[in-house]
Amino acid sequence: MTPAYRTSVLLVNIGSPDTPTTPAVRKYLDEFLMDGRVLDYPAPLRRLIVSGFILPSRPARSAEAYQAIWWDTGSPLIVITDQVKDLLREELNMPVEIGMRYGNPSLENGLRCLLSQGIDTVYLVPMYPHYAMSTYETCVEETRHILGKLGPDIRLIVQPPFYEEPLYMDALFASAADYLDWDFDHLLFSYHGLPVRHLKKSDPTGAHCMQTADCCSVASPARQTCYRHQVLYTTHTLTERAGVPPEKYSFAFQSRLGRDTWMQPFTAEEFIRLAQSGVKKLLVITPAFVTDCLETLEEIGIRGKADFLAAGGKEFRLIPCMNTHPQWIIALKTWIMAHEEETR
Repeated sequence: MTPAYRTSVLLVNIGSPDTPTTPAVRKYLDEFLMDGRVLDYPAPLRRLIVSGFILPSRPARSAEAYQAIWWDTGSPLIVITDQVKDLLREELNMPVEIGMRYGNPSLENGLRCLLSQGIDTVYLVPMYPHYAMSTYETCVEETRHILGKLGPDIRLIVQPPFYEEPLYMDALFASAADYLDWDFDHLLFSYHGLPVRHLKKSDPTGAHCMQTADCCSVASPARQTCYRHQVLYTTHTLTERAGVPPEKYSFAFQSRLGRDTWMQPFTAEEFIRLAQSGVKKLLVITPAFVTDCLETLEEIGIRGKADFLAAGGKEFRLIPCMNTHPQWIIALKTWIMAHEEETR
């Protein structure tokens, strides 16, 4: 019997270990860090760094961090992404599955589930507003690779980075609105960090990103893949909409790894600097993440809060990610249906 749909949806997020234990975290980190778009070194050097310097000690520390935020129902990232899937299934007359770039449920599992339902088109939604080779790009390319093996005749439509989509900004503002009404002293935008070399590698012109102090404000084809330009756009657009004056907000980057040159300023250092500069009530938002995860709940919500308060701050509030906010579901549904109309 021919199904009533031919298009399907795959929601892709970064992933999570299966359990908050050292062995599970070690397995997850090995898969994550051996991705050449995350640690972009030659494979033998990458293996030496991961096996020789990272995996001997980091999994135990990361497991403790996961234990601090783990829910009875599982990893918050997986649970919330699955809830988004269920909400979209209620709204759309087509199959919807999830796939994690690393860990389970895997990208391959998600694609196999879709292909088993007789679809001929996969609409891929990488759950990242901004372009980066270690997030958006790796999800897209790995999906293409797996689909090429499982269903080479299946059409793949990819949702572009949506940092400047009005529906994304509507959802981001709506999910933050109640917190923005607080009488905060300062609003800090914390984005996931990247090595500077990743910005340069993603620059299609090869001569724009990080070449001048104001490169992000200069029009260029590089903007299509420039993470820094895109997060600055998000920052400025949201603060203008919320009426936050320039002196009351700033941005920083978190989750750096290793000794390479990373985007600055660093979030961990900004918590201390802001507290020592007299900020007593700090509000933090993490727009690079659409789903709460280890980086938001533990790195910012637990460790960042503790550092800010220890340095002299008095109140710390973290704005949750969009998660399952109705406006976010509306945005996803609208984008998917628009592409569905185009393919008919």
